[in-house]
Amino acid sequence: MKPSLNRLTCAVLLAALTLTACRSTQALPTLVPTFTPRPPTDTPAPLPTATATGVFAPLPTATPLLSATPEPGAYTNPALGVRLRYPDGWRLQPDERTDVLTWVISPQDEVFALLFVSARPADESLQTTALAMWEGVSDGMTDLTLLKNEPLILGDGRMGWTTLGIGLQDQTRLKLSLTTTSFGRYLFSLLTFAEASAYDGRAAEINTLLASLQAGPPEVHGLPRDQTLVLAGGESTNPRDYDPATTQSGPDNLLYSGLVAFDANLNVVPDLAASWDVVDGTRYVFHLRPTARFHNGRPITARDVVYSWERAAAPDTASDTVLTYLGDIVGVPDRRAGRADRITGLSILDDYTLAVTIDAPKPYFLLKLTSAPALIVDRANVDAGPDWYRAPNGSGPYRLARWDSFQVMILERNPLYYGPAPAIPYVVFELYAGYGLRLYETGAIDLTSVSAFDLPRLTDPDEPMHAELRQGPTLCTDFLVFDVTQPPFDDARVRQAFTLAFDRQTYVDVVLNGIGVPARGLFPPGLPGYTPGLRGLDYDPERARQLLAESTYGGAAGLPPITLTTAGLGSDLGGLVTALAEMWQRELGVTLTVENLEPDRYADEITAGRHGQLFEWGWCADYPDPENFADVLLHSGAEQNFGHYANAAVDAWLEQARVEPDVAQRLALYQQAEQQIVDDAPLLFLTHGQSFVLVKPYIQGYRLSPFNVSLVPFLSLDGGRLANP
Repeated sequence: MKPSLNRLTCAVLLAALTLTACRSTQALPTLVPTFTPRPPTDTPAPLPTATATGVFAPLPTATPLLSATPEPGAYTNPALGVRLRYPDGWRLQPDERTDVLTWVISPQDEVFALLFVSARPADESLQTTALAMWEGVSDGMTDLTLLKNEPLILGDGRMGWTTLGIGLQDQTRLKLSLTTTSFGRYLFSLLTFAEASAYDGRAAEINTLLASLQAGPPEVHGLPRDQTLVLAGGESTNPRDYDPATTQSGPDNLLYSGLVAFDANLNVVPDLAASWDVVDGTRYVFHLRPTARFHNGRPITARDVVYSWERAAAPDTASDTVLTYLGDIVGVPDRRAGRADRITGLSILDDYTLAVTIDAPKPYFLLKLTSAPALIVDRANVDAGPDWYRAPNGSGPYRLARWDSFQVMILERNPLYYGPAPAIPYVVFELYAGYGLRLYETGAIDLTSVSAFDLPRLTDPDEPMHAELRQGPTLCTDFLVFDVTQPPFDDARVRQAFTLAFDRQTYVDVVLNGIGVPARGLFPPGLPGYTPGLRGLDYDPERARQLLAESTYGGAAGLPPITLTTAGLGSDLGGLVTALAEMWQRELGVTLTVENLEPDRYADEITAGRHGQLFEWGWCADYPDPENFADVLLHSGAEQNFGHYANAAVDAWLEQARVEPDVAQRLALYQQAEQQIVDDAPLLFLTHGQSFVLVKPYIQGYRLSPFNVSLVPFLSLDGGRLANP
């Protein structure tokens, strides 16, 4: 009678896995599933070789990096870097346990092999570890004879250790072997066993199986793990989120480039422009790099800059940000309004020289050119069709290599990049792969932001990941916007009452677990012009009720129905909305109606004016200047002034500050404007941002950025620490 898999493995497997768990110095990671590619309908052509002249073909759909087709007769786990081949006629059988990688079973179910993974004990030789594991798997056997206990050179040339013995288990004479090897932080062990006669009958096949065990550098989606930065990501269904001219997010400085950029120290430095001259503070002459190329090899010229900016300002593009960032250029407002078909402030002097005229000397103009609408796109790429953004022909340090919707996005280092090559060859975004902290714990991603819910655990010095936590302030302010054109918030006393009835400190303590800085005004700490002693509208429910009674509405009973618009799905309410509704009901007797808008379309709906009387919003600095907050958000003519606030005195101070050359006087003007804004209460300020990020120790060069700029091009991976954390 052939031995039963369950009967033979019960004691052996339990002993092996118990030993593995006891000897592990850290929790085993959840294994990343092997990715099975979906073959594309058409195999994309490789990117063309860059040449100085000639025809430059459009980029194919970005799917050139595909996982390898599974090899017949082999088990591979790229995520762990382990592989083995099995003889003809043998088969694999999966196991639901995460540390059991696979079973390998001979024909007629005579021989069973179990491949499992464990954490490698620190400061212990492979021989010592292998012998300890052998003692565990053979525990309970009687009349045990050790037949072999020696090093073994595996198929990849690496050293393994193999032990072979024979003994009795449940009155059955078994022969079993344990072969162990390691790579980095992992031990890989192959436990093979059968009745002695069956083992001897297939000894040649078993020896071939054992020798085929290989352990090497892990891979992720077919890429070397020690050359790949892995991040968690999401995906928008709104194409406008991927177009530099229309995105409401920060600039994608991985795929695209502008004339200038931020360096690792957040200083403005040359990018596509090698240099520039400034004449009378209003005329900038940019000298483009002749070596700059789009990803398909076509040279970038001044005409590409003009095309990109005129496209961003075109009425048909419907950009909600172009006036915010490029509106200082003469002719941009006219182009955006449809009064002109070109931007008069742009002059092409030659292929690599562009003159830009702005409406007045403004010290922050170059900072604005780091923004998304200032990035350069390829006209042929855009003209290829509405899905052009899925195969972007940018000029940034990375190019898009693969995009499987809602699964993975892969960027690869741009071989034609004109600047210093990024140290990390590949960047993988795992799209909607799971909860960030869990992915980080299992080693599936390299860094993740930390929520207020998880922060108490990670700030505990006894938490193993505590040393990997980075924290710092961000130049961000969250707030509610009151639409001052809609009753009842057309009355400043109502806006002030709602502000005074909101207890920011309780909100931070209860909803945000104490994480966050209650915001009294617009400017976040760390921004030039921030005033620590700003006179805010602090929590005062009695004064709130008094102001509401003094308003034109005479109290809560006279208010119209009030709708709060927020981003969400279905009837789900976040902690902020719940806190607002509870406090305003308790302190003012006001009941809210909540309108949830689809998150992917939320910004578009808000900018189009399709929202309730108040809505949730926020702002993070694009650059460290108070103009980027006060003028951009609350000047009466500002593109981002979605609540339609207007105060002639505030406008005058902001306009004077735009051109004020004296730094101290300029900041004083912004502080004066901020105090008036606080008093008028067009916004209900909530919190200023703090950033908490977990970063793996093998990530080199990481620093928290106080504003929205990607520092990925400045990072590197320490392969040694990645393999041996």
